[in-house]
Amino acid sequence: MDKNTRIQQSLGFLQHHFNQYYKTHQLPLPDRFSRREFAFMFYGGKGMLRHLSFTKKQQYQIFLQQKAPAHCYYSTAYYKTPDAQTMNDKEWMGAELIFDLDADHLPNAETIPYETQLEMVKEEFIKLVDDFLLQDFGFHKKDLELYFSGGRGYHCHVKDPKIMQLDSGSRREIVDYIIGRDLIDELVFHEYTTGLKKYKNISYPTGKSLKMPSPNEPGWRGRISRGLIEILEEITKSDHPIDKLKTYGVDEITAKKLLKELSKERIDRIKKGQLDQTKTIRKFFLNNALRKTAVSFASGETDEPVTCDVKRLIRLPGSLHGKTGFFVKKVTLDQLQDFDPLIETIAFSDEPVEIDLLSKTKMTINDSFFDLSEGKQKVPLFLAIFLIGRKQAFIC
Repeated sequence: MDKNTRIQQSLGFLQHHFNQYYKTHQLPLPDRFSRREFAFMFYGGKGMLRHLSFTKKQQYQIFLQQKAPAHCYYSTAYYKTPDAQTMNDKEWMGAELIFDLDADHLPNAETIPYETQLEMVKEEFIKLVDDFLLQDFGFHKKDLELYFSGGRGYHCHVKDPKIMQLDSGSRREIVDYIIGRDLIDELVFHEYTTGLKKYKNISYPTGKSLKMPSPNEPGWRGRISRGLIEILEEITKSDHPIDKLKTYGVDEITAKKLLKELSKERIDRIKKGQLDQTKTIRKFFLNNALRKTAVSFASGETDEPVTCDVKRLIRLPGSLHGKTGFFVKKVTLDQLQDFDPLIETIAFSDEPVEIDLLSKTKMTINDSFFDLSEGKQKVPLFLAIFLIGRKQAFIC
């Protein structure tokens, strides 16, 4: 059997099971769904079918059951005429503020196991929600909706009425704050002289230091201090401090220089809130405290186009992700810390299915560990859909 035939058979297998899912599951509709644009992508199809709208829930369910799309989206904006064929004709009425954190932004994501990617993204997502949206911006819990995307990330919808009319520029300012873009050292740290000497009745400073804000201060001032102290403790408590320093992106020569300059006296001063003006120490700690506490990935940014776009499409709650077979699941703030998408978003049974695996694979999914060799073998249906969707296997 040639490769193209195997691909078509595998796509047909996925579409069949997606069709069964949509026939047996009633998906929740977004609020004000008749004001939203809907869009879909299909197995074997090219491009996206968009500019659709639904006025009745039954109409929406019938479409999903008949078409069994691989990916389902809806607009984060509200429109007067959502099914108009041009964006101008839709007549924009407002839009939610959306944050999309995804493992695509992780450096060297392809080398990181899928399970680890999910954990890393969730840590950043929790930081975004707790430290920035709730604490710094003061959004209320009831105005935040959190979702696992079904793939490799999380979405946060901010539905506070105050943000609905914000333009792209204003939304970009929110992103700039969250990633700490253009954060000015002088606004965080206060420079002061550490001593004076007199010459011909004129006093001259003998040294300078930086006064760190209290870790308890709100906003970036306290956040930078907490990050700086955390980094310092990681280094001083490490059995291999040089290797630990290297994880922050410095070379061995710089790491040794930093370690040499971090005398016990200097460490004690930093813990008391005094950051010496040594160039190496200042640059290292300020840069990495920012990186540690900002919501950041490879480029030091959240997905800016998503947040700044006032006409964005986002995945439909309850719909299936065409590359994993997992469903888009709403998660509460209380559930987020312990949420495991590899258990809680499984949409299919453990019925055995024979697949042809293209390379050996190890992973834990649905509370079971799989150590699979290359070639033909039987696996549970949920895992078969995951591996075929990610193009790691063909159906037999």
